[in-house]
Amino acid sequence: MSEHKVRKTASSAANERGEPRSEQAYRYIIDAIKEGTLPPGTRVREVDLAERTGLSRTPVREALNRLQLEGLVANDPARGTIITELDHGMISELYAMREVLEGTAAGLAARHASEVEIAFLREINERDAQLTDTLDLVRNNKLFHSTLYRCAHNRYLLKMLHSLQESMMLLGPSTLAKPGRAEAARREHNAIIESMEKRDSKAAEQLARQHIREAYKEARGIFWRALTCKPGHRVP
Repeated sequence: MSEHKVRKTASSAANERGEPRSEQAYRYIIDAIKEGTLPPGTRVREVDLAERTGLSRTPVREALNRLQLEGLVANDPARGTIITELDHGMISELYAMREVLEGTAAGLAARHASEVEIAFLREINERDAQLTDTLDLVRNNKLFHSTLYRCAHNRYLLKMLHSLQESMMLLGPSTLAKPGRAEAARREHNAIIESMEKRDSKAAEQLARQHIREAYKEARGIFWRALTCKPGHRVP
């Protein structure tokens, strides 16, 4: 897509939906992080983003300030404003919170999800077996987890989980890209669904927690492999 078309799309979308321009700039940056066009560590400049979106620098600045408060943008002494890079401690903290929140969601879902909702979760998980492309697997996995969140029927928990998902965008490559992980995740999802069908909230919570711990092991491995490949890195 040409630069002209990008500017036209961003500015026209703001007008059509009647959104504040700062919100449009915010959504543009969020989408770019999700799509990988603004990966962690990328320097972001107001003037460049204004050029890409067709918006003025003021709403772009407001969007960057908001993203900084949310932890998605940071100020680096050497590089200036960048998309936040997670270190090992931050990844550990992120998965610790994910384990707590998703475990709680699964436990509540075992109590409150309707039969239709549980059937839909099983349909999503079974669809996973037909997918081979990593991007499709990632999308289906996100659908499974977002559906599980809604099955908890707790609006406040849902809000916290959505906020956590924003930070998860900074993790980089999906753990599902590792050979065998997609199949293991599908089995773990199936165990959670079975516990929900039995209305066993304790088992559902524990299985969901274990599922996140397994994902963390893979994410930690990806982090250290990427770190050792960085120029200048020295193994202790």
